[in-house]
Amino acid sequence: MDRRTRDEAWYRQPVLWLGALLFAASLGGCALMIVLGARHADPPVPTAGGEVFKVPLAKPASPPDTGRPRP
Repeated sequence: MDRRTRDEAWYRQPVLWLGALLFAASLGGCALMIVLGARHADPPVPTAGGEVFKVPLAKPASPPDTGRPRP
């Protein structure tokens, strides 16, 4: 292999390594969000009417208390 061919090899291109690093980080972030979502489930919200696929058909009677003062 001559020097020019060796310098142009794919593993010597920093943009490719940056792309691979960003791709791996995004996959890791997705996996982390899935794990955190499974561990910390949201508490159920009381609904006034029925539900379809766990989606309420009507708005709740009163908004849930968030602990913040209302404007």
